[in-house]
Amino acid sequence: MFGALLRHYRELAGLSQEALGLRIGFSKSQVAMVERGQRPPKGDFVSKADAVLDARGALIKTATQLQFSHLATWFEPFAEEEAKATMRYEYECHVMPGLLQTEAHARAMFHGACPPIEDDVIEGRVEARLARQALLTRTPLPDISFVLEVSALTRPIGGREVHRAQLQHILDVSQLRHVHIQVMSPRRETHVGLSGPFVLLETDDRRRLAYLEVQSRNFLVGEQPHLGDLFATYGMLRTQALDPEESRGLIKQMVEGL
Repeated sequence: MFGALLRHYRELAGLSQEALGLRIGFSKSQVAMVERGQRPPKGDFVSKADAVLDARGALIKTATQLQFSHLATWFEPFAEEEAKATMRYEYECHVMPGLLQTEAHARAMFHGACPPIEDDVIEGRVEARLARQALLTRTPLPDISFVLEVSALTRPIGGREVHRAQLQHILDVSQLRHVHIQVMSPRRETHVGLSGPFVLLETDDRRRLAYLEVQSRNFLVGEQPHLGDLFATYGMLRTQALDPEESRGLIKQMVEGL
């Protein structure tokens, strides 16, 4: 809404994004991202734009009501359902699930993104990722389960100390009575999850959904038979993985080896 209002006044003034940026001391790309709702206005952006565009306080007043999500636009529908979920199950084979990441681990992951992400955007995304972790301690308690491949646990993202702290954090989270963390046995020759990672949800109104993501492309699954197949796959994964106690023992060995 704020971005649309900014564009309205800019076009009324007959200014391009570049021209407005020059007058208020911001780049064309920053103006464009604010108009698209991809970045919140910073510093004196709003007050200067309001004056230059003769908005008579409209932009300033609107900005006081501005709420900005640092989550990727394509991820927001899933995040809304996740926050209300009564059940959340995840199989991950490449990276640490966002709900289990430490702040340092999450920041290191975003620093390695392609194309590169600007520092302020990284900090916003780290903040948003950590905020999602409220699900782990929310009441009423949801039923949460993870099945992780060893490869997701052994990659030393952020370096040795960050990696060690990350593994210790997983051990701490695994102590929560409603959270079950299992590691897929490295000795298994094959298992039913080789097609890739996925997340399963049961919403607060008892709807079931699945979420799949690859290379920043994603979709929600709510239709049968695919949904039922994914729930069946996860059930089989839990039987094929190490049990929670064996998994904790394996992760402790990894920590001791660092």
